[in-house]
Amino acid sequence: MSSSTPRYDLWAQETRANPVPVYARMRQEAPLVRLVDPYYKIPVWVATRYKDAVELMRDSRFTKDVRKLPDSSPSKQMRSGSFDAISQHMLSADPPDHTRLRTLVSKAFTPRRVEELRSRVTAIAHRLLDAVQPSGSMDLLDAFAFPLPVTVIAEMLGVPQEDQEQFREWTNIVINPPTDGNMKPIEAAGMQFVQYFQGLMARRRSEPRDDLLSALLTAEEQGDRLSPIELISMLFLLLVAGHETTVNLIGNGVWALLQHPEQLERLRANPALIDSAVEEMLRYRGPVETTTQRWAPQDLEFRGQVIPAGETVVASLLAADHDPEQFAEPERFDITREPNRHIAFGFGIHFCLGAPLARLEGTIAINLLLKRMPRLRLAEDPARLRWRDGILVNGLQRLPVAF
Repeated sequence: MSSSTPRYDLWAQETRANPVPVYARMRQEAPLVRLVDPYYKIPVWVATRYKDAVELMRDSRFTKDVRKLPDSSPSKQMRSGSFDAISQHMLSADPPDHTRLRTLVSKAFTPRRVEELRSRVTAIAHRLLDAVQPSGSMDLLDAFAFPLPVTVIAEMLGVPQEDQEQFREWTNIVINPPTDGNMKPIEAAGMQFVQYFQGLMARRRSEPRDDLLSALLTAEEQGDRLSPIELISMLFLLLVAGHETTVNLIGNGVWALLQHPEQLERLRANPALIDSAVEEMLRYRGPVETTTQRWAPQDLEFRGQVIPAGETVVASLLAADHDPEQFAEPERFDITREPNRHIAFGFGIHFCLGAPLARLEGTIAINLLLKRMPRLRLAEDPARLRWRDGILVNGLQRLPVAF
């Protein structure tokens, strides 16, 4: 990065609290810029304009498969051992492997199959709110936004309820960047995850059940070429993506409503607006800030700049969804916004497979929360709320509310 390039510190804590103004400057001044990730100490190219983000996500010249990079690439050197054992899933693959892996799990996330979960999601949400209602306050993330989707995806996979909290711990370690550059906790969590699922897979092979894990094992046995390491990686991806997206959709969505009381009252008065409200929550402060990594397998030109072989490039979904060339008054939170062609769930062949499930969980959870807790309000000064580190996941660390 040349000395004349403005510095955009996306990782600073004050930026984490509100990255939107920094992204606005980047769109104007350096819409594709090379930064250095302070946690992993590697260069990262960040695209911030909507049209560039869409183009990047459909550009097949870039690879999602780290194995295609030069051996000298820092990203390739980082992917080793137990971390590699949970990384060989469809988000880290190009066609035809991506097509094969996605096909194996796509049947579980069709709109029809997801709709069949409506009554179960509603029952879980009611149970969680029953548990906290007498207290008059809660951390919305801990008590509601996390246990709802993790229970749903764990039940789909066949993970026993008593093990679900353990997955939250492993997930937090693996997807949050190491503040001191130490990768050992990530590798240890990855190894524990691998060992856990190896044991669960052995039990399911001898005693199959009507769950997604048993179905994936059956698919493997029927010759669909799902290797053991691919299976472990797929389970990791489904568990992480299956709850992280919805946790932050609910958390960020409720936060946005509480910051905009006129929109909150509008939704209370007309719960039928929930579908468009959730779409605006996804656009305004979506649960995923940037795409997962893509790499240039050789020197590639994109938007007039040469991205060297082995270097990382990501699209900022949050920046794209605030691009005034795509959205009128993008900083305005409007639960009836139309049209609203946001890309919070990505774009192209890697579009989030679980988007229908996240939408279902979000609409049920938020409408039920507002119905059962008519006096819902923040229990802490909004300025004191802390957002999570890193630029991949966009979510609060906690969200104290009273009702």
